[in-house]
Amino acid sequence: MRSMHSRRSQVTIGLVAFILGLLVIVQLRTQASTAAFAGLSSQDLTVLVANLNARNDQLRREVSTLDHDLTTLSQNTRRGQVSIDDLRADLRRVRLYAGVDAGSGQGVMITIHGPIDGAGVQDLVNELRNAGAEAITIGPTRLVPGVVIAGAANGVTVDGRGAGDPIQLGAIGPPDKLTGTLTRSGGIIAQLAATQPDVTVDVTPADRIDAPATDRNLVPTDGRPRL
Repeated sequence: MRSMHSRRSQVTIGLVAFILGLLVIVQLRTQASTAAFAGLSSQDLTVLVANLNARNDQLRREVSTLDHDLTTLSQNTRRGQVSIDDLRADLRRVRLYAGVDAGSGQGVMITIHGPIDGAGVQDLVNELRNAGAEAITIGPTRLVPGVVIAGAANGVTVDGRGAGDPIQLGAIGPPDKLTGTLTRSGGIIAQLAATQPDVTVDVTPADRIDAPATDRNLVPTDGRPRL
C-alpha cells in the first residue's frame, strides 16, 4: 500500500512539474514577444498597425481581382466552347448540303418508270430543291453543282452515265413536305402526266435515305469569297 501511494505521489509530482514547465515556456515566449514591441514608440506602433492594415487591404483587393479574372475566364471558356460547337455544327450542315460529306436521314424515294427525258428529271430535281431537300441522289450519283442531267426519252444520263431503268431518286428532307410538293394538284408530277403520259412517278416516304459524298472537285476556279 505504501509502495502504491509512493508511486502515485511521484506521478502527481511529475505531472505538476511538466505543467509548470509549459507555463514557464509560454510566459517566456510571451515576454519575448512583448519585449520586441516594448521598445517601439506609440508612433512606431501606429505606423506598424497602419502598414499591416494597408497590406491586408492590398491582399483583399488582389484576391477580389483574381476571383473576378477566374470568373471571366470561366465564362469566356464556356462561351468559346459554345461558339466552337455551333461553328462545327454549321460546318457539318454546309458540308452535307454541298455534297462534300455523305449523309443520311428521313426523306423520300422517287421511282420513275417510262420514257422520261432529261428535262423531265431535271424538273423533278428542281422541285425537290425548292421544297427544301438537303441532299439528292440519282442512283449512286450525288447531285451537286456541275452534275448535268441530259438525254432524250429512254436515254437519260447523269454526269455522262446512264441513269438506269427505272430511274430512282433519293432526297433527304421532311417527307411530308417533299411528298406534298411533288404530288399536289397542278404540281410537277401532274405536269409530267400531261406532257409525258407514258411516264409514271411513284413517291414513297422513307425513314432513311443514304446520300454518298460527291467525287467531284467542288473548289471554284474563278470565284473568290467576298468578305
